[in-house]
Amino acid sequence: MSTTSPEAVKKLLENMQTDLRSLSMECKKKFPPVKEAAESGIVKIKTIAARNTDILAALKENSSEVVQPFLMGCGTKEPKITQLCLAAIQRLMSHEVVSEMAAGNIINMLWQLMENGLEELKLLQTVLVLLTTNTVVHDEVLSKVEMAIVLCFRLHFTKDNITNNTAAATVRQVVTVVFERMVAEDEKFKGMAEQPPAVQGNSNRRSVSTLRPSAKDAYMLFQDLCQLVNADAPYWLVGMTEMTRTFGLELLESVLNDFPGVFLQHQEFSFLLKERVCPLVIKLFSPNIKFRQGSSSSAASPAPVEKPYFPICMRLLRVVSVLIKHFYSLLVTECEIFLSLLVKFLDGEKPQWLRAVAVESVHRLCVQPHLLRSFCQSYDMKQHSTKVFRDIVNALGSFIQSLFIVPNVGNASSNNTPTGGSASGAQASAQGGAGVAGGSAGLTTQAAFEYRGTWIPLMTVSVQGSAKATYLEMLDKVEPPSIPEGYAMSVAFSALLDLVRGITSMIERELAKEEEEAAARDGSEPAGPAQSEDIPQEPQPHQVWEEMVSACWCGLLAALSLLLDASTDETATENILKAELTMASLCGRLGLVTPRDAFITAICKASLPPHYALTVLSSNAANLSNKTYSIQGQNVQIISPSSESHQQVVAVGQPLTSQPQGTVVLTAKNIQCMRTLLNLAHCHGAVLGTSWQLVLATLQHLVWILGLKPGVGGALKPGRAVEGPSTVLTTAVMTDLPVISNILSRLFESSQYLDDVSLHHLINALCSLSVEAMEMAYGNNKPKFPEPSLFAVAKLLETGLVNMDRIEILWRPLTAHLLEVCQHPNARMREWGAEAVTSLIKAGLAYKHDPPLSQNQRLQLLLLNPLKELSNILHADIRQKQLECVLQILQSQGDSLGPGWPLVLGVIGAIRNDQGESLIRTAFQCLQLVVTDFLPTMPCTCLQIVVDVAGSFGLQNQELNISLTSIGLLWNISDYFFQRGEMITEDLEREEAILLKQARENGEPLNRPFHPAPPFDCLWLCLYAKLGELCVDPRPAVRKSAGQTMFSTIAAHGTLLQQATWHIVVWKVLFHLLDCVRKSSTTADKEKIESGGGNILIHHSRDTAEKQWAETWVLTLAGVARIFNTRRYLLQQLGDFFKAWEVLLDHIQSAALSKNNEVSLAALKSFQEILQLVTPVKDTDKPDALSAMDMPPVLMDPITASGPGRPLPRSDSLAERLAQRYSAQPLTPPPGEEQDDSALWWSAWSTWYRTGTECTRPPSGGTDKLAFVPSQPFLTALIQIFPALYQHIAGGFSMEDLRKLGVILHGAVSVPISSDASPFILPSYTEAVLTSLQEAVLTALDVLQKAICVGPETLQVMYPAIFEQLLQFVEFSCKPPQYGKMETKHVANAKYNQAEWVALNYVPFAERSLEVVVDLYHKTACHKAVINEKVLQSIIKTLRMPLGLKYACPAETTWKLAVSSLLKVLSIGLPVARQQASSGKFDTMWPELANAFEDFLFTKSTPPDNLSIQEFQKNEAIDVEVVQLISTEILPYANFIPKEFVGQIMAMLNKGSIHSQSSSFTEAEIDIRMREEFSKVCFETLLQFSFSNKVSTPQEGYISRMALSVLLQRAQDVLRRYVEDERLSGRCPLPRQQVTEIIFVLKAVSTLMDSLKKTQPENVDGNTWAQVIALYPTLVECITCSSPEVSSALKEALGPFKDLMQPPVSKVQNGES
Repeated sequence: MSTTSPEAVKKLLENMQTDLRSLSMECKKKFPPVKEAAESGIVKIKTIAARNTDILAALKENSSEVVQPFLMGCGTKEPKITQLCLAAIQRLMSHEVVSEMAAGNIINMLWQLMENGLEELKLLQTVLVLLTTNTVVHDEVLSKVEMAIVLCFRLHFTKDNITNNTAAATVRQVVTVVFERMVAEDEKFKGMAEQPPAVQGNSNRRSVSTLRPSAKDAYMLFQDLCQLVNADAPYWLVGMTEMTRTFGLELLESVLNDFPGVFLQHQEFSFLLKERVCPLVIKLFSPNIKFRQGSSSSAASPAPVEKPYFPICMRLLRVVSVLIKHFYSLLVTECEIFLSLLVKFLDGEKPQWLRAVAVESVHRLCVQPHLLRSFCQSYDMKQHSTKVFRDIVNALGSFIQSLFIVPNVGNASSNNTPTGGSASGAQASAQGGAGVAGGSAGLTTQAAFEYRGTWIPLMTVSVQGSAKATYLEMLDKVEPPSIPEGYAMSVAFSALLDLVRGITSMIERELAKEEEEAAARDGSEPAGPAQSEDIPQEPQPHQVWEEMVSACWCGLLAALSLLLDASTDETATENILKAELTMASLCGRLGLVTPRDAFITAICKASLPPHYALTVLSSNAANLSNKTYSIQGQNVQIISPSSESHQQVVAVGQPLTSQPQGTVVLTAKNIQCMRTLLNLAHCHGAVLGTSWQLVLATLQHLVWILGLKPGVGGALKPGRAVEGPSTVLTTAVMTDLPVISNILSRLFESSQYLDDVSLHHLINALCSLSVEAMEMAYGNNKPKFPEPSLFAVAKLLETGLVNMDRIEILWRPLTAHLLEVCQHPNARMREWGAEAVTSLIKAGLAYKHDPPLSQNQRLQLLLLNPLKELSNILHADIRQKQLECVLQILQSQGDSLGPGWPLVLGVIGAIRNDQGESLIRTAFQCLQLVVTDFLPTMPCTCLQIVVDVAGSFGLQNQELNISLTSIGLLWNISDYFFQRGEMITEDLEREEAILLKQARENGEPLNRPFHPAPPFDCLWLCLYAKLGELCVDPRPAVRKSAGQTMFSTIAAHGTLLQQATWHIVVWKVLFHLLDCVRKSSTTADKEKIESGGGNILIHHSRDTAEKQWAETWVLTLAGVARIFNTRRYLLQQLGDFFKAWEVLLDHIQSAALSKNNEVSLAALKSFQEILQLVTPVKDTDKPDALSAMDMPPVLMDPITASGPGRPLPRSDSLAERLAQRYSAQPLTPPPGEEQDDSALWWSAWSTWYRTGTECTRPPSGGTDKLAFVPSQPFLTALIQIFPALYQHIAGGFSMEDLRKLGVILHGAVSVPISSDASPFILPSYTEAVLTSLQEAVLTALDVLQKAICVGPETLQVMYPAIFEQLLQFVEFSCKPPQYGKMETKHVANAKYNQAEWVALNYVPFAERSLEVVVDLYHKTACHKAVINEKVLQSIIKTLRMPLGLKYACPAETTWKLAVSSLLKVLSIGLPVARQQASSGKFDTMWPELANAFEDFLFTKSTPPDNLSIQEFQKNEAIDVEVVQLISTEILPYANFIPKEFVGQIMAMLNKGSIHSQSSSFTEAEIDIRMREEFSKVCFETLLQFSFSNKVSTPQEGYISRMALSVLLQRAQDVLRRYVEDERLSGRCPLPRQQVTEIIFVLKAVSTLMDSLKKTQPENVDGNTWAQVIALYPTLVECITCSSPEVSSALKEALGPFKDLMQPPVSKVQNGES
């Protein structure tokens, strides 16, 4: 209900009347005047009410009178009356019915009451009502206002507490009212024109004439308040007796805080602020500034000004806070001073309470970011100004540090407050983990900070973002309060957090706004350059922000790091981390690198265990700590984290260092920091720049300690602890791990949202991190370090995979680094490097790029390049990964590789022998895949690379099977070439044309192997060249396989080649290969190879390298020869065919002469083949056919099944097409055009001759066991070539050639064989079999002989030469040929297991030769040449040897055959000889013949002991046959025969008739063994011719006589000797031999007597009889012999003498006759 409503007015009137009545009642007795006045007052009121309509206005006019009774009542000084009166006055005033005049009276009355000390509370109430309700109290009339105010002030200083407080409140209200009136007045005049401001003067008292009434009051009031606080006399509030500063300051503060507008709008007031308030504050502060703690610790009292006084100090700070908050813009300089003071109060030397209130004040500033910004602009950014903002932050930092470092000295509070010590003790014990029993379970762990033993609890001091102070509000306290432990810390902590929060949110808001504007600007139109030329008045907002950050970051960081280290509360830690994070992000956005890195370093350090050595961080910290930031002499050090923190340990792990150390411990706080770090990287990655390195390094170490290991794609998964107990994770952290690992992955996934520059920063950081990990891992091949840190590599992979869409920009640095990792000695490190590279390449190729890779070759090659680079790495595991990658690429992208093929093939082919088999196997799998599936999809230009690569697999020596299979691949490739010939040709020619053009433009020759040949042919040539290389591989199996393949491909597909290309094939491929093989074979090692690897046994024919090379040589030579044979029609058109033929023959010769039987034999086979004599078939008839004869089956078939003149049928069409394409000459020679081959054949003959001469020439050395002797099969083959070769050269074959042939034949036959081969060649000694060699020799001679036979006359001169040759062979029967000086054993004595040389059994050969001689002689005896060359004599001379040896002959058959041959030859030859007797051509033959008979019939050899009687008789029959020949063929023609010869025959017969006994028989056999039959025939023949009637010449008679006398003389001698011996021997019997002899002589004598008796007496010479008779006495002497055999023979001998017993004739008679 309002005071003006009729009801209120009515009520007022009633109340007034009631009041007056009550007053008159009270004063009735004591104070009559008052009673009267009251009653008159009632009348007056009634009158007013009755007369006026506007009762209140009327009341106001008459108010002096209405109020009068009450004033008088107050004057009574009677409490009851006074109270009643004051109440009534208050009612009037509240209805605003008091005039100015009345008001003045009331104030005077109140003053008197006050001076009398009455009703003080009522008074205050009244004053308040008066001033608040009544608008009249002002200006002149308000001269009393000051009285009212003074009145209140004075009441404030009464002794009564209640009055005191009420008065204070009233004063506050009064002051407020005064200012509110001024504000209201200003509002009222707002619309009116402003008066120009008065000119500023310098006088202390400004002229206030310009102010309106209320303003004037306010001004005067404020000015006096200043005066009073300053202890000066007031100008306006006269009558003030006393005034306390505390109250004055409170009033000042409330005015300044409540009415800032007044001071800002009115210059007069501003002047007061500057001139009065600030100096006052500064003056009052002085004791605090000068004071140092410790000078005196007694309780502070107001008396000595020197000591800080809590109430004043606290109020001053409040004033300062207000001044700074509201009037900063007016009082820039003053604020600088205030702020500096504030900073000083935080000093450790100041009293605790002072520091606490100062901190509260600072906190108030910290929640006002805009204010802080102004500080920064006004001070820090000015040149000669204090860096206020920086100082504040640093001071806070120092303050916090000092709390930890300095214990609370001299602060009694810590002893008397229970919260302090006891709680902290309990707290510490609970924190330290000492068992707190169940009893104290109520104790909750309090949030606190703890550092180096200093434990400071953390209290909740204010809500975030507001600075609610505690001590600044303690206006009632006079003594400094006791500050609870941790309070100052808590405030400072809040201040820091609010500071960070405020600054960052403010700057970020403005940044965001700026960015939006910029975006809008960009959207509309580009900003003109004019804008940039602004007049530099205001610093740019960016500069301000940067200055703010650079000013505060150091202090903030120092404080936050320390707090973070000391924090034991999760929330506090979270807040600190959040602050550091926001600062780091802000610095990043502003591009301030150092502070950004510093904050990140701090978080990083906090994530790691204490004292954890991490170079990235320590080096960074060092840079920071070098900059010691001095704050007015105080140093802010960046404190390193302390070790003894009472934190819950959640994980124990291995540190990631190069030296093994113990374990390290991760606490919950570390994990919390780690999560902040992850958050930072995740949300603010774009601003991290170079500090990615710090972040990642730390994460790497944490990941390591927590034991996270990378999995597929680089994501980290909790791995098992590698070394058992070294990594221990509590359940608390186990639940966190998947989350952490997840965030980690997301962190790198989010790299796809970073801009290119940030992405590069990230990758650089990962790379340098990885480099460190690599360096660390260098020493890590020790078992203590199971693995290196793979964090960086894994994350590089992850980053690469998520940024595939822009892979080009990061591919090079990424892969370059990973390739370095791949070269690391640590296997696990390498493995991951390779894993990363290959995964990236595969992902890159599989990614759907835009444009696709097929249209972006550059990108494709870029992606494949690292794959190629991996080939330079020597580690096998890397190459394995690389090749597996290639295999996968081929399987997934093989069809679309296109231009990437050379690179991929290069990788497959980059194999070396020092890599293990598994690598080579993998690479080979790739190659097989390429050859089987991808040949058609790759560019034709790559085919050559495929050939090279396949070849290189053939040449590797790690895995034999791969080498062999790769040769198979080459065969497949050749088939592919063959099938796709036309297509490949077209493609290659197109390519060739382009290349030629380029080469011409550059003025260079075309650089291509085999250049002049067409490109398709070049492809073949490359293939052949590769196979050629493989044909000389060190491994026999490879050589064999390659050789077979090469010759097969040339045979099968050679028709595709141009004729000119054949020239290259022959010279560059085939002959080059032969040269290499020959060289390798001749220099091969002869050492025995024990086994072929593993337990494979090697056949003895392959157990040396030399033997293995021999096989290759055989194969190669055979292959080349076959090509010459089958392609001769083509090769002969080449022009230099003869030269090629010569070279081939040279190769055949050198092979034939090689010291290896296998090679030499095969060479001859090839020789035969190129002479088109034979196709090699397997020799089955000879047991010696060693494995050399195993020609590979692929070469066995006659190669050109369709005849030598046609190419293979299946190649027809293609060959023809190609022929048309190149318009070549027809491939087959025109019919009938036979080339003149004689030169070729004679060349072949000279080769044959050289070969034969060389190989049959005996070794020059002595008894050298190592001398090489050609084998029998070889020699056989050599000789077998001759007959066929002869067919071609017969026309020009001369004597000289025959002589050459003879030398070779003789040499060949005389070669011995080695004992270990002899069983194969000589089945047994007794069998009379010819070896194939001997047969071949005879065949060769036979061919010649037949050729001479049918040939012209001129050829016959060769007969004697042939005889000579054959006769030489006949001699071998008795005298085997010597082979040089080599010792040979007789075959029967050879031991097969020893390496000795065995002479062959030449007997069968010699005998066969003899048969041939007889046959030939039979045919040619009458030929002139045969007669002239004395062939017969030669035959006889040759036969003398076996005839003479007889039983001593190696074989019995020999002399028998010799005899029969002699008889046959003589039967043919003697007639011829007799015919030619006159020519004298046979003169020399007769003595030979005589000697031959002599040697045979009277041989010096004895028959063997085991000769049976039958045998002996047969042999005797042969002797008889010879004698018969003499008697029939020779003696009858004695007149044609030289007489010396006849004489010799006679002598022989004579000898035979006596001396023919054999000395080696037992006595029982003696009768038979005397060769009686022979003797008889001899005698008979002798005598027949001695006493024949037909003595034609005296010469013959003489011969007969000679013979008889010789015979008789011998008998005489024998008998005499016998008699003598018999006498001497006495009773001993004579030797059997002598007895036999005497018996034989006796028998001969009796035979002679018989013969003489039968002969005509006239034919017997007298002398003969005389000799016969002379025997008689000797015979008689023999009678005394004791031997019965001799006696019986003697009897027979003496018997015939009876015929000579005649009476003697007279001498006369005798003389007459």
